[in-house]
Amino acid sequence: MIVATDVLSGLLVFVFGGGAAGKLFRAKSQVRTADRLRIRWPRYRRIWALEGAATLGLLAGFAIAPLGAAAAIGLALLMAGAIGFRVRVHDAAAFLVGDGVLLALAATTAALRIVAG
Repeated sequence: MIVATDVLSGLLVFVFGGGAAGKLFRAKSQVRTADRLRIRWPRYRRIWALEGAATLGLLAGFAIAPLGAAAAIGLALLMAGAIGFRVRVHDAAAFLVGDGVLLALAATTAALRIVAG
């Protein structure tokens, strides 16, 4: 179970660390997403701090399980908000499914970190 938890944490670090970097450095794909979600860029860009903090928390979770669980819970909440924004603008179903998968991975990671303690 520890191996599965570590693999999921690593996957989330990769996805959200990349997302944080994209927002921080104004990647074109991130700017397009902000436009599609009808969120002004300066406001949308602030999400990098949440994603970056969660990435650091997931990395710390390899040594201190409660930090990894807290970070994964935070990511699940962040993705729930992202789904809400996508529903609000009637975004494509593929994006909703993708965000739902990330939410599920974050929630699963949190549960496994808690159980594996």
